[in-house]
Amino acid sequence: MRTISLIVVHCSGVRPGQQSSAAGIDRWHRSLGWKGIGYHYVVRRDGTVERGRPESVVGAHCAGHNTHSIGVCYEGGLDAAGVPCDTRTKAQRESLLRLLKELRCRYPKAIILGHNQLCRTKACPCFDAAREYLAI
Repeated sequence: MRTISLIVVHCSGVRPGQQSSAAGIDRWHRSLGWKGIGYHYVVRRDGTVERGRPESVVGAHCAGHNTHSIGVCYEGGLDAAGVPCDTRTKAQRESLLRLLKELRCRYPKAIILGHNQLCRTKACPCFDAAREYLAI
């Protein structure tokens, strides 16, 4: 079993009219030559949580941190003009919070961070995940 010290929150970088399901991200990541979807979970706008890679498998979502992290991605992250923006719906916020609580139960020593807190050149996930989820 992998030792998990981080839970990294991402956004999929799509506008409100665009979709990004786990299956769609899987196809996109494979087109880049990857072994499949890099995230372990995708939270859709309606709050549905889709599985990506199994937690036991190293992700491909945050360079330098994949071996010891779980990647969670929410569908969205851009406004209608394509500007990075926290576009989480109420259903996504609730599902994301529930999922992160479940993951912290499984990995109690893991720190929850946003991708932008590990890679300063990224806007993703377009909100301060560390602050928002500090109390979990």
